[in-house]
Amino acid sequence: MSLSWNRTSHVIVGAATALAVLTACGGSGTEDKKSAAPGSDGKPVSITFWGWAKGSKEVVDAFNASQKNIRVKYEEIPSGNAGGYAKISNAVKAGNAPDLVSIEYPMLPEFVSQGSVQDISGHLTDDVKKKFLPQAVELTTLGGKNWAVPFDASPQAFYYRKDLFKKYGVEVPRTWDEFREAAEKVKKADKKARIGTFFPDDPSTFQAMAWQAGARWFKTEGDTWKVDTTDPATTKVSAYWQGLLDEGLVHNNASFSPEWTNSLKSGGTIAYLGASWGAGVLTGTLPEQSGKWAVAPMPSWDGKPASGMLGGSTFAVTKDSGKTEAAVEFATWMTTTEDGVEARIASGTSSAFPAAAELRPAAKAAFDAGYFGGQDIYQVFENAGASITPGWAWGPSTGTTNTVMKDRFGKVSDGGATLADAVKAGHEATVSELKKRGLKVEG
Repeated sequence: MSLSWNRTSHVIVGAATALAVLTACGGSGTEDKKSAAPGSDGKPVSITFWGWAKGSKEVVDAFNASQKNIRVKYEEIPSGNAGGYAKISNAVKAGNAPDLVSIEYPMLPEFVSQGSVQDISGHLTDDVKKKFLPQAVELTTLGGKNWAVPFDASPQAFYYRKDLFKKYGVEVPRTWDEFREAAEKVKKADKKARIGTFFPDDPSTFQAMAWQAGARWFKTEGDTWKVDTTDPATTKVSAYWQGLLDEGLVHNNASFSPEWTNSLKSGGTIAYLGASWGAGVLTGTLPEQSGKWAVAPMPSWDGKPASGMLGGSTFAVTKDSGKTEAAVEFATWMTTTEDGVEARIASGTSSAFPAAAELRPAAKAAFDAGYFGGQDIYQVFENAGASITPGWAWGPSTGTTNTVMKDRFGKVSDGGATLADAVKAGHEATVSELKKRGLKVEG
């Protein structure tokens, strides 16, 4: 089954008018500069690349070994929401940013509106763009201009310990009602064990849940942004997870923190609500648990297949880079060649699900399915991708939205706030920020 998101296309297109206003404010940085042609002066062009996705170092090494015109220097930075975006923004402001950076789909409009990245339309040919899902291209095309090279898609997925589910007599939940029942059963069987974790530091996980439920936080009419986080879907998701937290049915730990990792290692957490890239997280973090894990579709509200997107990476050229051609060439190699995807996944730490559909067989072949008992996890990802709920679009101030929600989420555990409070605060901060930027907004 091929991944098809045609149902979501109209949402991205519908945002084009408002995004045109956005990109007019942002600009293309160095569009009047001539990019350095790889090897044009007889010497390799040297570029710097900042990212955090698993397998990135191996990809850089493979690229550098494959040709002599471009040399890539890689620096691993914290993941975006853990400080990576702040580091990139500060480097851009200081005028010492790298040439190429990782930016997830939700944050790209933010960096474009701030004028932090370049318009790379002149370096991304139609032949290259045709390799990607049309929707991935649309998510990186704002105001009619291309701002990044899309890499992966990231439908949600449910990872669980087969051995512990069997031990506790828990069935894999198909619905959120069944998930709650399973959570109760796990806690009853082992007072220290929980079925999963709420990540207070990662609003994107909550947003993916809202997306799956049918929420639409951002819409546009003409040049006006409409912001709505009080819709029934979001309210339902907030109340559901608040209930799980109030009754102690899930852990409340920061994502990928020592607490979360140690709980997985000890069997204190027996499942993980993640995305397609989460398989690589598990294989890299818990190699000793090979053969104990399996992957299932994300539970849905009615039992029918449904998914949101959790993250998903793109590669953008920073505004002051004078090496656009070389940077885009490297980004294109990473995202459209079998050698690029094989190098990343063969690292044993990545389960990337490429936006370039023709690369998925190579990704599947490179991934060691033995960790999941030989299960065809890429078919699970294909099915999840095909079930992504239509209607979601990202707004131009995700950084502000997430910063405020993260702050409020962090206060939920001590009773200082509720999830509904956090969502409301994020809404208010978003509307205020858009108005501050001179954009028309209703909400």
